[in-house]
Amino acid sequence: MATTTADRRMIKLAMSAPYLEREEEQALAHAWKDNHDQHARNRIAMAHMRLVVSMAGKFRNFGLPLGDLVQEGYIGLLEAAARFEPERQVRFSTYASWWIRASIQDYVLRNWSIVRGGTSSAQKALFFNLRRLRARLARGDDHLTSEAIHQEIAAALGVSTADVRTMDARLSASDVSLQAPISAGEGGEGSNRLDFLTSDAPLPDEQAEGSIDGERRRHWLHSALGQLNEREMKIIRARRLAENGATLEELGVLLGISKERVRQIENRALEKLKAVLISKTMDFAYA
Repeated sequence: MATTTADRRMIKLAMSAPYLEREEEQALAHAWKDNHDQHARNRIAMAHMRLVVSMAGKFRNFGLPLGDLVQEGYIGLLEAAARFEPERQVRFSTYASWWIRASIQDYVLRNWSIVRGGTSSAQKALFFNLRRLRARLARGDDHLTSEAIHQEIAAALGVSTADVRTMDARLSASDVSLQAPISAGEGGEGSNRLDFLTSDAPLPDEQAEGSIDGERRRHWLHSALGQLNEREMKIIRARRLAENGATLEELGVLLGISKERVRQIENRALEKLKAVLISKTMDFAYA
């Protein structure tokens, strides 16, 4: 990726910032933590801008502007400066490296593709290490198949082979606009990819209508069932509403009546339900 004039100026400024000795770094850190001295915090940050530039350069292969990567790294650097605890006797650069890397990685994940990916720590490790591991395995054994390489990477990073396969496919191709034109050889001149995306699912208005109608029918049925007595309800539930409907004979034994009597009660209950449902339908039609 070409380095712009602004990037070169920024890199030159970062590299010209003076280093801090341990004692000076500790004094500035205490000034910031104890007295909220903004000047002290800014001096710590500026002295470590070369660290930001160095770490940002490691992510240039993802096709994002170096200036943007450095800016995101600087945000992580400021966060590290705000959270640094000098009493732990750790050099600031060691502590800040984690925050800088995390900030740049989050930026890359958000902007590398319009499809969100790498939401878990394992997925992030896969995203940032897949190419390196794949290249190393390929160099070590030229006879390894792609599937074998995917299995090795999955074992090394603690993810599934399917995740490795999916991420490999994503990293191997860039995003393609649905409005991108398709050549005549792919399906017709003057068409775009969106023209060839079809779905058998109902349209949104049809889905909404079906949901509303379904809820209305459930309400009507519940209201109709409320018109049945206890024995009619038991027979209708067992015969019509259960997944595996009971037979007339089974219900006769259960209720202590003949199966013919069960049939009669069932027919009477169905007539009641029909009358109530017709009434509800007519009321809705003329509402």
